[in-house]
Amino acid sequence: MNILVVNAGSSSIKYQLIDMKTEKPLSSGLVERIGLDSGAIKHQIFVGGKQKKITEEHPIPNHAVGLKRVAELLTDKEIGVIAEPSEIEVVGHRLVHGGETFSKTVVINEDVKAKVKELSALAPLHNPANLTGVEVAEKVFPNAKQVGVFDTAFHQTMPEEAYRYAIPEALYRDFGIRKYGFHGTSHKYVSKKAARYLEKKDAKIITIHLGNGASIAAVDAGVCIDTSMGIGPLNGLIMGTRSGSIDPSIIFYLVEQKGFTVEEVNAILNQKSGMLGLTGESDMRDVEELYFKGNKKARLAYEMYAYRIKHFIGSYVAAMNGLDALVFTAGIGENDKLVRSLVCKKMEYFGIHIDEERNLVRSKDIREINTARSKTKVLVIPTNEELEIAKQSYEVIR
Repeated sequence: MNILVVNAGSSSIKYQLIDMKTEKPLSSGLVERIGLDSGAIKHQIFVGGKQKKITEEHPIPNHAVGLKRVAELLTDKEIGVIAEPSEIEVVGHRLVHGGETFSKTVVINEDVKAKVKELSALAPLHNPANLTGVEVAEKVFPNAKQVGVFDTAFHQTMPEEAYRYAIPEALYRDFGIRKYGFHGTSHKYVSKKAARYLEKKDAKIITIHLGNGASIAAVDAGVCIDTSMGIGPLNGLIMGTRSGSIDPSIIFYLVEQKGFTVEEVNAILNQKSGMLGLTGESDMRDVEELYFKGNKKARLAYEMYAYRIKHFIGSYVAAMNGLDALVFTAGIGENDKLVRSLVCKKMEYFGIHIDEERNLVRSKDIREINTARSKTKVLVIPTNEELEIAKQSYEVIR
């Protein structure tokens, strides 16, 4: 079975075609700058273990044009990996916010689409774009079943004491204001890999997803019991441009005492804070370069970044009453040795001892970076959200 995984953003489509017999990608790519004057498609083909890249630059007025072009590339007589679109039997979609309605993967029908649209109030930047991807895929691949995999689903196992806020109950009952969490597909994928690696089904694992967006989750025996993001993706860890957790009084102070509008504060916290606000750079690779040049702002930013992660580790160890493994994943978690080193320093009380030489090693496979005497395993596990979406789509269809 061939499954096309689609992650549609407001101006982009990330995709991967996976052969479920081998669980290997046949092709992948990115359609970007949709709706702008100069669009682009970056298409990759995996044939016989070799990789071939194709880049196109031309206007892509809308998602329909972009996804139709993807279908043409996939079925091209010279470079295609399938003969015709009907060979794609399932399209698995990343859907960001499922609220309390969706706790598992679903086959998409009109009722599902209506509910995803209704939940757009909780994820206005993501759900509408995700829904556009579904509607376009229905037209481009009319014979395929459309499946939705929700970012929030994995976290729906959190107990009420973890997901409720101490606010009037009516706000939860009437408006659904509670913690939902995100990056669930990634947390689920790497926590399962870690449990298999440990050969321990009831393992207590903390997964740390560090990219431009960042979150951390406590997973006890395969079940998420807490996570750092809340009703939206702003809360928790320091991120590329997001502040992470702050005192809510700051918002009232800026609006009521300093004359900022709510829209301005929203933009500050989501788009101008985090590493960008602290250093002037949002890309961690640029911040790391400044750090090793002795830049004081970059040094402070890294220390704050690591401290916030440690703060959550401590609380999650307490919540689970133990810890078997700490898992770093996603772009920064997999590649930034400095972050891993700073997070794991002075953590001996939790049985965490990092081996700095092992921490320098780069690999696409799961690896340990702890010392031999470390009671707690420290693992680096490359995430694969596309494969996890394909697996979940396959299971629900089967």
